Amino acid sequence: MTIHDIISKHNEDSDSILSIHGDKITYGSLLEYIDLNHRILLSNNIGKEDRVAIVLPNGPKMAIALLSIASFCAAAPLNPGYSEKEYNFFFNDLDAKLLITNEEGFEAAKNVALEKKIKIICLKEDSYLFGDKLLKNNLNVKHTINSNNHAIILHTSGTTSRPKMVALTHKNIVTNATNISSTLNLNKDDISINIMPLFHIHGIMCSLIAPLSVGSKIITTPQFNALLFYRWLEKFKPTWYSGVPTMHQTILERAKNNLDIIKKSKLRFIRSSSSSLAPNIMNELEKTFNTCVIESYGMTEASHQMTSNLLPPNIRKKGTVGFPSGIEVKIVDNKSNSLKTNKIGEILIKGDSVIKEYIDNDSANKESFLNNWFKTGDLGFIDEGGYLTISGRIKEVINRGGEKISPREIDEVFMLHPSVDQAVAFSIKHPKLGEDICIAIVLKPSSECTVGDLKEFVSSKLAKFKIPKKIMIVDFIPKGPTGKLQRIGLSKKLGVE
Repeated sequence: MTIHDIISKHNEDSDSILSIHGDKITYGSLLEYIDLNHRILLSNNIGKEDRVAIVLPNGPKMAIALLSIASFCAAAPLNPGYSEKEYNFFFNDLDAKLLITNEEGFEAAKNVALEKKIKIICLKEDSYLFGDKLLKNNLNVKHTINSNNHAIILHTSGTTSRPKMVALTHKNIVTNATNISSTLNLNKDDISINIMPLFHIHGIMCSLIAPLSVGSKIITTPQFNALLFYRWLEKFKPTWYSGVPTMHQTILERAKNNLDIIKKSKLRFIRSSSSSLAPNIMNELEKTFNTCVIESYGMTEASHQMTSNLLPPNIRKKGTVGFPSGIEVKIVDNKSNSLKTNKIGEILIKGDSVIKEYIDNDSANKESFLNNWFKTGDLGFIDEGGYLTISGRIKEVINRGGEKISPREIDEVFMLHPSVDQAVAFSIKHPKLGEDICIAIVLKPSSECTVGDLKEFVSSKLAKFKIPKKIMIVDFIPKGPTGKLQRIGLSKKLGVE
């Protein structure tokens, strides 16, 4: 089964993708746009093995472009905020044959594409097509795509090394779309509001392809905007949304000014993924919106979701990321021996939604794959009930004179302080211990909390060797393109190496 197959099985008269501006696209018209775009790709000599870069802002145009290309060849959606230097790297790595972008703007991408002689197709402001609609009857497109063809190519973040190229097949994507929709009990009556970028696996899979696979409705927003979120909540009456923790926090910060809208909310659940959600934020979300929060665990290499908590009446264990979602999970020690219940080790995964290898990267493949298991690089443990808890990233663990410390544990303790809005612990160099602990703190507005107050607060909650040597109160902590707080490399960015 392919992406085209899971979309084409639904009622042609039902609304599919709606923008905040009111554009309504039914499943029937969505399929027509996709098929017309296939003809245009064919007329530009694009084959199923070719890679097409997409540089577009969030919205229905981006969604349709992504679906059109991914169901015909290999789509490579890129962050529209990249610099020319970054586009130069990604276009080279992808060996892109075509760039799809807007008629207006995105000069950095266009300049690099022109320099590299990559053909550019610009979409007009009011069009979802890659070209002239007259091509409708001039070319016959034969769907030769199968489940093993590459559909979407993304890159890992490359925080500490060269970004790795992840090519997801139709089998990977369709499998995980089914896993996600099953976990969340999605159906055709659901309405989701997409606040995630569609160049990121979280937005692509959970906010776009999974709901489309069950025939439900999607509201596509231009980008995350907490000031407008409540207007969207009131106007479109979504039944769920998925985001990263910093998005949920920002939404909560504006909740007190939107209590009437919240009271009328139709949200049956809220989903959080891509990084750890602090327990106090989860509790506040549930209390504010009178609904449940489902925390999930995902990676690009696994087509997003790997494990997830389940909806009521199933038991949700806060602080865990739930059960395996259509894949196998095991915990191993540093010699790759399987560990028993409640023992912390590296998390390994295997299944039809997981890639078999990185593209053109032998060293990464040797490091990341073991007897058909993918080594996530994350630490965690499975409890007696089968729930997985994430302890942190192996590369983020702080080795303080031989004591191995999970920075996530320190984050969560500082987040318990009523004046703390964000907390990210990270390693700094130490002449004798090798590494020591630093933590960056963003305080809530109007807070008068001091470094001394914070040290006193955590002194009874953390072992002495886990209390950060340095506490930095900062105005903001750098975030990645999806709003995820950046731990690795933070010491350099804050000048405390």
